Amino acid sequence: MITLSTLDLILIFSFFTITLVIGIVVSKKSGKNTNEFFLSGRNMPWWLLGLSMVATTFSTDTPNLVTDIIRKGGVSGNWAWWAFLITGLLTVFVYAKLWRKSNVNTDIEFYALRYGGKPAHFLRGFRAIYLGVIFNVLAMSGVTLAAIKIGQVMLGLTALETVGIASLVTVIFSAIGGFKGVVYTDFILFFTAMIGAIGAAYYIVNLPEVDGITNLISHPQVSDKISLLPDFDNTELLVLLLIIPLAVQWWSAWYPGAEPGGGGYIAQRMLAAKDENHAIGATFFFNIMHYALRPWPWILVALASLVLYPKDDANTMEAAKHNYIKMLTISDTRELTEGEQKQMDAYYFASEGLTAIREAFPEEVVQKDKIGHDLAYSAMLTRLPSGLLGIVLASLIAAFMSTISTHLNWGSSYIVNDFYRQQVNKNASEKELVLVGRVSTALLMVLSALLALLLTNAKQIFDYILMFGAGTGLIFILRWFWWRINAWSEISAMFASGIISIIFNLKSVNLVLFNEEMLPTWSKYPIIVGITTAIWIGVTYLTKPEDNKVLFDFYKKIQPGGPGWKTTLQTAEKEGVTIKTDFTTWSVPSGILAMLVACVLIYGVLFATGYWIYGNYTLAIILTIVVIVATYILSKLWMKIKSTIL
Repeated sequence: MITLSTLDLILIFSFFTITLVIGIVVSKKSGKNTNEFFLSGRNMPWWLLGLSMVATTFSTDTPNLVTDIIRKGGVSGNWAWWAFLITGLLTVFVYAKLWRKSNVNTDIEFYALRYGGKPAHFLRGFRAIYLGVIFNVLAMSGVTLAAIKIGQVMLGLTALETVGIASLVTVIFSAIGGFKGVVYTDFILFFTAMIGAIGAAYYIVNLPEVDGITNLISHPQVSDKISLLPDFDNTELLVLLLIIPLAVQWWSAWYPGAEPGGGGYIAQRMLAAKDENHAIGATFFFNIMHYALRPWPWILVALASLVLYPKDDANTMEAAKHNYIKMLTISDTRELTEGEQKQMDAYYFASEGLTAIREAFPEEVVQKDKIGHDLAYSAMLTRLPSGLLGIVLASLIAAFMSTISTHLNWGSSYIVNDFYRQQVNKNASEKELVLVGRVSTALLMVLSALLALLLTNAKQIFDYILMFGAGTGLIFILRWFWWRINAWSEISAMFASGIISIIFNLKSVNLVLFNEEMLPTWSKYPIIVGITTAIWIGVTYLTKPEDNKVLFDFYKKIQPGGPGWKTTLQTAEKEGVTIKTDFTTWSVPSGILAMLVACVLIYGVLFATGYWIYGNYTLAIILTIVVIVATYILSKLWMKIKSTIL
């Protein structure tokens, strides 16, 4: 626990004040109508939207998640989310212009454009609550949990105190400022967060205990954790960390900020762009910053935490796990004494490699159920000096506010536009809809705060959301380009994925199916994807296709092109209906090629940055040259793609 200096307090309260002032200044215009409140009049430039996307995904739980991953499995464990770069770049070069051309108010409104009848009406209303409330609250609770841990470790605040303070200002400026307030404050939040993260990493790496980058990467606790790729000799680890994310996960899973085909708050920003070029520019800028550059300050702090709060050795962890299970068995037969309970807790923390962290932050400082490897990031920040500490705390507050405000506005847009206006009051005035938006903003914050009090670590939420969206992603990619997909395809995928995930995560099913004699643990996710995909494809062919008028109107508006619409074009021609107005070359093949080149570019920057930091200059130079070549090729491809944008 730390004591804030006057300088620290001035920096923090100045930040709060600036944020509230921005919200108040833009409140009048934002409150005019829902278009202003949720999309800021659709006139935002690419650079401001790009910075907003980056700021939004820089949440308080992200460095905690990265720390948790690295302490358990090393830097290469980050492929669990690095693989989503492919999804992001597909959005940049294929889907960004389609979203902007759709001119919908939310990505959920897409259902009214692409599908028809009662199934589409149900799907739109249900997804509005399913994503806007349930999944949105899950995501926000993970961010709020991280804020709770920071408050306990760094400031000695209780969970309720942290939630109360952190939420109040965020809800006020989100509710009054709307989307414009969120985006404008994101501009400040981005620079505050980056300065704080980089400053913290630099100072921590140069602490006497760490003694610079060279000693850090050669430290016994760290040296086996720095590889950017998993051990190719360890088949199970290779499959789990690299092959599944790159071969299956990126296209099959729905995850906030990395939806296949675009969606969520990324789609909201594309829809708010001035035009299609600004939508593409914003998403490309976001992917470069999010995947290539921003992770490294977090990675360095996570690696340094292994020096100051080392994990227990493998033998100790194995022995402690055995003793913990033994004590757990005893607790099933009788109530443990206070001493036995403490001993069992000690065994548990040792079995997870958490003894050093538990000793540094005992029960009176951090609640027992909040101890995890993700806590190490907050623990490292307690070492910062006055001034830098104030900036870092302001950056963490910025990260929290940026992410939460975006989720609040995005979730509220679903509730207002896709549920309240469609299912409750179709004749609601703009003033009433803005009021509902502001009330739902506050309610979403309350729900996420309550759930956060029940959670223990950031990885829980990441795994849970990832598993629940398994198998649905392919629909979001294909629905733009294959006429046969209908509302029932999405409904069946959504329910199948959820139900199968619940079944496969039951303890009894896990014990029977996923063990050494039956199936490897890593196979769970691909199996869920396979079953879900088979179900929705089967349902697609067993149900009627969408009405021709719906398909004609969609094609006429979007002009998606491609062989997947051949049947619809032929039908339209027979009926004498003109739906094709764009006769330029289909841009998707060039977009996919650009995606692959951009992957080389961004992964190249990610790896090159790492090797420059590690001091491996030969690889760093080679990768830097690869990045330069990829940039040149991509610029040529972009000119070709740009010529196809109307």
